Amino acid sequence: MDFAFSPRVEELRRRVAAFMDEHVYPNERLAEQQVAASDDEHREPPIVTEIRARAKREGLWNFFMPDREWGQGLSNHEYAPLCEIMGRSPIGPRAFNCMAPDTGNMEILAEFGTREQHERWLKPCLEGKMRTCFSMTEPETAGSDPTQLQTRAVRDGDDYVINGHKWFTTGAMHAGFAIVMAVTDPAAPPHRRASQIIVPAGTPGFNIIRPVPVMGHTGGGGHCEIRYEDCRVPATNLLGKEGDGFAIAQARLGPGRIHHCMRTIGVAERALELACKRANTRFTHGSLLADKANIQEWIAESRIEIDATRLMVMHAAWKMDTAGKREARNEISMIKVMAANMVMRVLDRAIQVHGAMGVSDDTPIARFWRDSRALRIVDGPDEVHRMAIARRELRRWKD
Repeated sequence: MDFAFSPRVEELRRRVAAFMDEHVYPNERLAEQQVAASDDEHREPPIVTEIRARAKREGLWNFFMPDREWGQGLSNHEYAPLCEIMGRSPIGPRAFNCMAPDTGNMEILAEFGTREQHERWLKPCLEGKMRTCFSMTEPETAGSDPTQLQTRAVRDGDDYVINGHKWFTTGAMHAGFAIVMAVTDPAAPPHRRASQIIVPAGTPGFNIIRPVPVMGHTGGGGHCEIRYEDCRVPATNLLGKEGDGFAIAQARLGPGRIHHCMRTIGVAERALELACKRANTRFTHGSLLADKANIQEWIAESRIEIDATRLMVMHAAWKMDTAGKREARNEISMIKVMAANMVMRVLDRAIQVHGAMGVSDDTPIARFWRDSRALRIVDGPDEVHRMAIARRELRRWKD
């Protein structure tokens, strides 16, 4: 395994980092102020729109797409350091059109979509003209087991009619469409019951009930509760084939999980940087915080944990590139657990170093903590990933 980056990737790292320094970090507070002053907290703040337009003009766009037809043609290993840099800011991924859940939707549209679906849905997303959402989780069923989904899509002539109740459909406010996971054949084997269907926003029966408040936050695109009530869409909106829903979801979640981990390392690096700056300047009880043994221990533990997680993420990315997503599923599960827990420990230490300021919104640390806590649940809770890791390990020694 050689984790050295090509000259092209090194140049992209330099350009992305410089762009973040010049345009992203200085405008984080302004973006928050524009959202607060707006009558619609779900609309993109004007400064972010400006930043995105600049990034697109400079060719710093769609790094996540491995196919050169649709993006930069970077491998997972090559994308990882760029994704980490973007993750250092709450508006970083959005600036480069590399934000979740849109990246996952664009990936599966590229892989499973028809030519017509590419033209109508994928290209506007890649151009930055349309947002998307992914509608799978249901309040009445366990989100960690998608074989229990209850939302139904019934074929009626040339249409599907969808009925069901979803929530945590992230980004649904002002999205151009949702990709909905719905049961098309209840009698099929568990992993062949569901399909994925594109539902344009504004379709009658596509009813956004509310953005679900998450730790006091409802902004951004919203983690929305949606009811599909006799929601009729053309059968040509089917993604892939009937019964492919679970397989497509797995294809989507593999890259999605590793992208979360890459961004998480960026969050942890930013938090550690802020903690070190604070420790080097805050004087209390006769010395700087940086001179106190317990603070030094926190800094050391954070550095060790961040670097260990990065190495595991890079190994998982390398294995995805060389052996495929299926062969790397154990590594992906391991980093999903490791990164989500690591970042919370690093953020907690950074909050403590900052004292009362740490729980305020005067630094990005509190927002990072709020946003990062969900990572132990989204894309599969820790417990399910640990169960899968353990089962695979036990199978190795069963005989």
